Amino acid sequence: MPKYTYSEMKDTRSGFGDALTELGKTNPNVVALTADLTTSLKMNEFSKNHPERFFQVGIAEANMMGMAAGMSLNGKIPFAGTFANFASARVYDQVRQSIAYSGKNVKIAASHAGLTVGEDGATHQTLEDIGLMKMLPGMVVINPCDYNQTKAATFAAAEYVGPVYLRFGRPKVPVFMPTDQKFEIGKAITLQEGKDVTIIATGHLVWEALQAAEKLEEIGIQAEVINIHTIKPLDETAIIASLKKTGCVVTAEEHNMLGGLGESVAGALARNYPAPQEFVAVKDQFGQSGTPEELMKNYGLHAENIILAAKKVLSRKQSE
Repeated sequence: MPKYTYSEMKDTRSGFGDALTELGKTNPNVVALTADLTTSLKMNEFSKNHPERFFQVGIAEANMMGMAAGMSLNGKIPFAGTFANFASARVYDQVRQSIAYSGKNVKIAASHAGLTVGEDGATHQTLEDIGLMKMLPGMVVINPCDYNQTKAATFAAAEYVGPVYLRFGRPKVPVFMPTDQKFEIGKAITLQEGKDVTIIATGHLVWEALQAAEKLEEIGIQAEVINIHTIKPLDETAIIASLKKTGCVVTAEEHNMLGGLGESVAGALARNYPAPQEFVAVKDQFGQSGTPEELMKNYGLHAENIILAAKKVLSRKQSE
């Protein structure tokens, strides 16, 4: 089993910001909008280099989505950025009607997602956004795992024609994905192969899944780890192929258990290859104020929780 290490700690929002800066230089159709959060979304360099293509709309997220939709009609590729809570729940009607329903080429840049917003508390810790967005017909939902993958995902979103919800976070996390790995929308990445249990993870939980797999190997359990960076369209082919080898699965995500990656995987299995599944996710709760580390521990989103879930699902598989 390959042992994954990380080179440094960086926030995924910086991956977005650095990619946007490069896109500003290479693609004149890329424009950026933000709702009073230029610095938080790392849009400073783009705004400085391309003031004619940068739009600070103030705290008016619904208007921003309408503006972005309008700009796309003239061949622009708008990246509309705000906190994930405000990029989904606050503007759901505008996203549904003006972007998804009409298939506009708008990229919704959703930062500070999940519990790891930290001390900002439950009002800012969106744990429902993946569910909201994946239910919109035609909406692509991307949740990359580290700085490198977020940067690559931003480039891929710019090339893709159609609405995209790109989700990333606030805290610094391990950077472990290759800088040159091609990002293919809708194509899962198998990080390591195993025969006993499949661990399917997304976002910040991918690193935790790798740590869990390493510990499981020490006790003789070979886990297959899959990085699902695109939750919609879901790579059902990769999921089913893995389950045919292992026979059971743990899904791991920084999101509500209801509506997230786990339910998407469960649906794919129910339709194609029923198998035991355990969920590592927030159990139908709101967040609360605390450090990212405290919250991940309190809500059971650590490698240790993935290990426990793997042991449980293996027991279920063996009893069937």
